Amino acid sequence: MSGAAPKNDTPIENKDILVQYLESGCKPPEAWRIGTEHEKFAFRLSDLKPLTYDGDDGIRELLMRLTRFGWEPVYEGENVIALSSKDGSSVSLEPAGQVELSGAAVENIHQTCDEVSNHLQQVKAIAKEMGIGFVGLGYRPKWPVEDIPWMPKGRYKIMREYMPKRGNLGLEMMKSTCTVQVNLDFCSEESMVQMFRVALALQPIATALWANSPFRNGKPSEFLSFRSQIWTDVDPDRSGMLPFVFEDGMGFERYVDYALDVPMYFVYRDGKYIDASGQSFRDFMAGNLPAYPGHTPVLSDWVDHISTIFPEVRLKTFLEMRGADGGPWNRLCALSAFWVGLLYDTDARNAAWDLVKDWTAEERQTLRDEVPKTALRTVLRDSTVREIASEALCISHRGLKNRRRLDSVGMDESHFLKPMFQTAESGLTPADELLAAYYRLWGENVDPVFTEYAY
Repeated sequence: MSGAAPKNDTPIENKDILVQYLESGCKPPEAWRIGTEHEKFAFRLSDLKPLTYDGDDGIRELLMRLTRFGWEPVYEGENVIALSSKDGSSVSLEPAGQVELSGAAVENIHQTCDEVSNHLQQVKAIAKEMGIGFVGLGYRPKWPVEDIPWMPKGRYKIMREYMPKRGNLGLEMMKSTCTVQVNLDFCSEESMVQMFRVALALQPIATALWANSPFRNGKPSEFLSFRSQIWTDVDPDRSGMLPFVFEDGMGFERYVDYALDVPMYFVYRDGKYIDASGQSFRDFMAGNLPAYPGHTPVLSDWVDHISTIFPEVRLKTFLEMRGADGGPWNRLCALSAFWVGLLYDTDARNAAWDLVKDWTAEERQTLRDEVPKTALRTVLRDSTVREIASEALCISHRGLKNRRRLDSVGMDESHFLKPMFQTAESGLTPADELLAAYYRLWGENVDPVFTEYAY
């Protein structure tokens, strides 16, 4: 989750301005970039508990020590709640101290992996000094939500009070999940729609390949991606598979209409969050928002609002792929490679659309519902998700080959898919491997995950 958007005071006088904002993301293919975001859990080595905000081994101290690497602190009141860099990247905090790197917009996967590697080197150097560690998983393996501290960010207070009104697992989503996300560009409304449809249909396939959250409260959860399962019971108003994306008439305006009907969380003014949870952005445009009567929105309010919508794929001025569990370094790079290969090469994108275009809305939803539990073993028609994943990986591989983005030794981006081909070939997700270790090596104790799978 991002913080409040930079201030843009352009008045929102009508819906056309909202549509034009999304349209402004269109870029020629040569200007397309890749943004990768990944979250990880920080914990104390002494007792494996998550970090509090304050204290010598807390999140504030971690952020302040990271400034030695050139990061600039970002404050909310007196609290440092993020770090920023001149290249557009940032380090930010999720609701319970999950540490997120939001990467800069880069040209190729080689640069993405350099960025991730540099970041992990920095946080590991600080971790060694502070007696803390980091682990990449989709869900906290050990601690119940009531034992996990909140971070002092105003928007999270509003969200944590509102979410239990809409679903049973919203607080678990906020406090106990981590993801890796890829943000990609489009060149036109037509390309956006095709990319959106391919990405939504194949998002459960990515969930299966990257499934990495089998534990909850120190025991198996009965799901391979419990992080993904959580999203089925957070808030039906702002999550899901968006069937309308596949309907005639899909475009920027159709998405704006959808977003306008999603209830608000807040208005951000003068460094403070005004609780507007459950209220209507349409009323805000009419000057009738109960939480802020007599005022109308500016463009930054819209940017904030669409950042509080959480479907499997989200549209801003780019498309966000949101279906994968957090994981180890090579799988962070692999997710970016997977989606870039599928969506940034025209032939590959058309082949990916051919793969999914005759799936029905019911079939797409069934995949979404079943994949968190059975991952690659999920059945669709006469195929398994494992077989579909293998085909999607081959299409992505061809797309990356076609891009011919070479590193300093002449390797293209396709090699980043290697761990995913191994997963598809074996049929064993990272979660399956964790469960095997839990039963066969760890004596049904999750604690070794904090050492054997730490960054």
